[in-house]
This record gives sequence, structure tokens and C-alpha cells, in this order.
Amino acid sequence: MNRGLLLRFENLVQLRGACLQLRALSSRKVCGAQWKPVELSAHPVGSLPLHPQLWPKHRLISAVLSQCRHLATKEETKKKKKKIPLTRGEVEIRQKMTVEELAQAMGKDVDHIYEVLLYTDINLDSVEPDSILHEDHIKMIVQKSGMKYKSAKLKEEKERKNLDAVKRQVVSYPAVLTPRPPVVTILGHVDHGKTTLLDSLRKTQVASMEAGGITQHIGAFIVHMPSGEKITFLDTPGHAAFSAMRARGTDVTDIVILVVAAEDGVMQQTIESIQLAKNAGVPLILAINKCDKPEADPERVKKELLAHDVVCEEFGGDVQAVNISALKGENLMVLAEATVALAEMLELKADATGLVEGTIIESRKDKGKGPLTTAIIQRGTLRKGCVLVAGKTWAKVRFLFDENGKTVDAASPGIPVEIMGWKESPSAGDEILEVESEQRAQEVVAWRTYAEQQEKMKKDLEVIEAKQKEHRLEYEKKQQKLAHLTWRQRKAVLYKANKHLMFSRPKEGTEMDENTLSLIVKGDVDGSIEAILNILDSYDCEDECKLDIVYFGMGDITENDVSLAEAFNGVIFGFSVKANESIKKLADKKGIKIKLHNIIYKLIEDLKDELNSRLPPTVVETTIGEASVLDTFSVTVGKNKIPVAGCRVHKGLLDRKMKFKLIRNRDVIWKGCLSSLKHHKDDVQVIKTGMDCGLSLDKNLDFSIGDEIICYEEKEVQQTTSWDPGF
Repeated sequence: MNRGLLLRFENLVQLRGACLQLRALSSRKVCGAQWKPVELSAHPVGSLPLHPQLWPKHRLISAVLSQCRHLATKEETKKKKKKIPLTRGEVEIRQKMTVEELAQAMGKDVDHIYEVLLYTDINLDSVEPDSILHEDHIKMIVQKSGMKYKSAKLKEEKERKNLDAVKRQVVSYPAVLTPRPPVVTILGHVDHGKTTLLDSLRKTQVASMEAGGITQHIGAFIVHMPSGEKITFLDTPGHAAFSAMRARGTDVTDIVILVVAAEDGVMQQTIESIQLAKNAGVPLILAINKCDKPEADPERVKKELLAHDVVCEEFGGDVQAVNISALKGENLMVLAEATVALAEMLELKADATGLVEGTIIESRKDKGKGPLTTAIIQRGTLRKGCVLVAGKTWAKVRFLFDENGKTVDAASPGIPVEIMGWKESPSAGDEILEVESEQRAQEVVAWRTYAEQQEKMKKDLEVIEAKQKEHRLEYEKKQQKLAHLTWRQRKAVLYKANKHLMFSRPKEGTEMDENTLSLIVKGDVDGSIEAILNILDSYDCEDECKLDIVYFGMGDITENDVSLAEAFNGVIFGFSVKANESIKKLADKKGIKIKLHNIIYKLIEDLKDELNSRLPPTVVETTIGEASVLDTFSVTVGKNKIPVAGCRVHKGLLDRKMKFKLIRNRDVIWKGCLSSLKHHKDDVQVIKTGMDCGLSLDKNLDFSIGDEIICYEEKEVQQTTSWDPGF
């Protein structure tokens, strides 16, 4: 009895210990006391108080329930985080899945997807592993594969805030605006004396430094007048290949000086220059150059320009015309004064305060300085340390250079300046905007990159939808033709019709077509590369030889360019760039051609020669002699009768070593060699004009009186490309 009571008492003691632990656990938050485990061994059974001070019942229950709620909440959270597994045979799909992604989601290979697509309206020729599938086609593929689909819950992409940099509002306070130099662009036909005119104005030898005397990219200079005024001149190329660079020049200009040679008159680029000035709404000044030559006729030039709505002042118009000789320096000050007078009438002013705005005229890469840009400042004052954004790159200005390469501290509106400090080379024509910090510049570049990607995706989706619509219409037409068949018969017919496509699909890693010319294009400045690429865009002879531009960029030829050319079996074309001796030796060792040029039309001629070398030779027939069949007879050789033609040579000669053809009623009925050629009874090698002969063919063929026998020679002649770049 006493022993049973003792056991019950020990159970009560253990219960009290558990309650004390619960009390200490809950009091960590409720009472703020530090929790310590209760050591039961510290209180012997005999020394325990018989009436312990227990917690109130409601506090004990709340503590236990709080712990239960805490544990339950954690379990629920784990369950929520735990991904619900897909049932067997269930595929999770989403919009805009590619063929490869769908195959992975289904646990199949790509060929399985192609096989299922045979039963759809999709043209397999246009489907690649990275092609995006329509949602209806994705569901249909899953179903036909004996699986179920489940749409994935896509996170709704929040619309990103527009972080682009924009121009400041136009300030209309006269006190803020200050006069600025006019920006004058010199336009005209190639070799009409534009650079020579600037050369005379600046008293430097620019023209002698240019390859072939042709301006290869835009030059921006300041001309200081004796009266103290400044004029910013832009010299643009006149060659047909550089039309984009001329257009950029007119976009930032205030006045256009149209240079026309007095002996040549209006030419192709002259008309284009007039149209560019009209489109930009820029006033013209006519400079009739080379008036010192005996054949010069300035009046004829003025009359020719009337047909293009360029009316000089003497004919009642508003265009000033100045007769000059850029080479001898005649009337150049008259032209400069006319420019200054027109600029005063235009009242050109700009805001030199606040954030900088400008336009990139040209960009290039320098081996020591990195990416450099020539720019015209339009608002604000550019200084060292300014943070600029242009296109999808930015710069913290490290140095500023003038047109002579000397460092300057600042550049005000209307002043051309070369900027050093760009992270990457921006494109010519990009707008320059100053921002507050480097972080802000990175935000702008990131936003522009994102916006460009979104625009590209939108266009790609439109193209995909258009192709799918086209294929769906074709599919509906095919279905109408098969409407009289049962569905099993229709599927069988479609499968048989498309089965060959599975085996004719191009495999990855196939060798490049031999009749392909791969190009690596390097140029000195962005505008030069742009001009070359514009010319290559006009290539329309893919059936003769494919043209593949593997890479293009600015700077000298590097080892990477040679490696790239080796990988693609290509040719390196460089425009106004260099290749050092080590690069040339490496290219020679690997058999890579490096073609360097300083004049654009010579580069294009060399490119055409390279294209010609890739074309297969054609066989040309050269007629050596002609003879007419006057009579026919046969001779017996063994048991065979061989037809013989009695002929007379009326042009050239017949040579037995050459090839012959038999023409009857203007149709060639035989080509081959002669088995015999005789004059009277003698075997001969050659029969000349006016002589009679008897001949037989290497084929047993009957002759007819009046047939023509042609003796000819076959020669392989190198083909020439039919591509016409336009100059």
C-alpha cells in the first residue's frame, strides 16, 4: 500500500517538473526571465515541498496553446513552400515555350516533338530547337503524346518604370541665352573641292593627308575669322558610299555650303546634298569652285540648279552664290563673310548652363586612349568629370581634345570636341545627355537595353504570329482537299507527305557551304564601318555566292580577328587600319588573307575580286571551224557499215584533236570526237578553209545533206559576280 502511494507520488513529482519547464519556456517572452532546465535530481523526493506554488490554470493552458500554435504555423509554412509534385504523365507548360524546352518538360527528345508536328499545320522547314511554339500547338503536342498538361503559374512581371534620360525643356529666358558659333556643313559631289576649301580656310594640309584626296569620314573644325567670329565647319564625304554620314552632318548643322565644281556642274551627290538640306530645313550658300580653270562656267551651274529649286539672288531667289577657287584661295573671305552674315540673320543662341546636350558626329577607337567620340555641344558646357550617356553606353569624361589634339578644359555650345572616357564606343549620330551621377548613367543604359530587348521580342513575336497564320491558311487549304477522306486516311496522307522532312532536317555542326565568303570587317571609325555595311546590304547575288559578315568592329587587326577568320575560313578586310608584323606572320602561317585599304571604292573592287574567285569557272565554247555536209555514203569495216559525210570547210579549219558537234535544223543532235578525218584517201589531222574531206563520228549516226559540222574548243573562264554596288 505504502509502495503504491510512493509510485503515485513520484508521478506527481515528474508532472510538476514538466509544468515547471512549460512555465520557464513561456516566461521567456511573458516575464522576460532566462530559461533554465529543471534538474529533478536537485530535489530529492523526501525534500520536495508537499504544497508547491503552481501557476494559475489559465496561464498554464495559454502557454501550452501558444507553443502548439507556433508549431502548427511552422508546419503549415513548410507545406506551402513544399512544391506539389506533378502526377505521372502530367506536363507543366507555359506560354512562349521553345521546342527544346517542351521536349525537356515532357522528358522526350527533340525528334519526338518534330514527329508530332508532322500532324499539324506547322511548316517543319521553319522550326528549329529554339523556335517558339504557339500555346495551342503545345497543348496539342502534349495530348497527342498521351500526357496531360498543367499551366504553370507565371509571375506577373511588374511594369518597369521608365528610367531613361531626356532633354531639358527649352528655356525661353533671353538672359540665359548667349550667342554661339554657327555650325556649317560643307556638302557636294566627290572631288569638287570641299576639303581643299576647308584646307584653305584653316591654312592646314588636310587634303594631302587623306587617302586619294577623298574625305573618308567627317572632320569638325573651328575657323577663326579676322573679325573675331568663330565658325564650326563639318567636312563630310562626297563619295556615294557615305550618304549616311552626310545625313548626320545636316542633322546638327545651321548652314549648308553647297560646293559645285564650275566645270562639272550638278552631279549625283550634288542633288542628294540639296535634298538633305531641304529635309533638314537648313539654308544654303552656293560656292562655285574651280573658277580659275579655263573651262569653268559658273552661269551654267546656276541655271542647272534652277531645276532643283535652288534659286540664286541674281535670279530673284534667296541663295547667295560666291565664285571661288579653293586651291588658289580666291574669294574665300567673301564666302566666310556671307556665312557670318547669314548666321547673324538666324540669331543663333544657346543655353550654356545646366546639363550638357550634344550629338556624336563620329566615334573611333584609339590604341592608347580607348573609345573616342567627336561631338558637337548644343546645350550646357562640357567639362572634365561630367557623366554622359549616349545610346547604350556611358562615359565619365577624362579628357577633352580640340581638332588639333590639344587638351581643353571646357566646350561650350557650337564647339566641336573629342571626348575620352567612354566605357564602349557609341554609334555616330547618337544623342549625348549629361546625367547626375555614374549610378544614374548605369540606370539609363540598363533601361535602354531592356527597352530595346522588349521591342525586339515584340517584333519577333509579330513575325512568328504572321508565319503561323500563313501556315494555318495553307493547312486549312490542304484539309479542304482531303475533306472527303476519313480522319485516319487524312492523317496517313499527311504523315506520308511530311515524313521526308524528318530526314532532310539540317544537322547541327554541318560544314559551311564552300560557296560562301565569310568576312571580318574592321574600320578606323564607326561611320566608315557603317558605310561599308550599307554597301554590303545591297548584295543581291546569294545564288552565285553567299556573303556572310562574321564580325565587324573598330580598331586595328588583332589576333582574335585572325582566329575568327580561321574558324570560318574567312577574309579580313580593313579600312584605314593597320596590322603589325606579328599579326601578318600569324595570318600567313594560318593561310588567312588580310586586305587593307584606305580608299573605299578600292576595298569594294577587292571584295568583288574575292567574290569572283569563289565562283566556279564556266566552260566557254570557241568555234575553230565550220563545214557543211554535201554528200553522204557509208564504208564497210569488218561486218559493220559506218556512215561517212562528205564535207567542205567554209570557215576556219577542222582539227581532229578538237571536239565536234553536229547541227541539224539549228538543233545540236550530237557532241563528241571524230573517228576518222580524210582528204581524198589520206588520213589527215587538219582540213583548212575551202578543202573537201570525209569524216566519220565516234557514234554510229546517219548524216543528212545540209547538216553543219562545227569544230570547237572548250575553255574554262572565271565567272564574275553580277553584283553592282552602285558606283
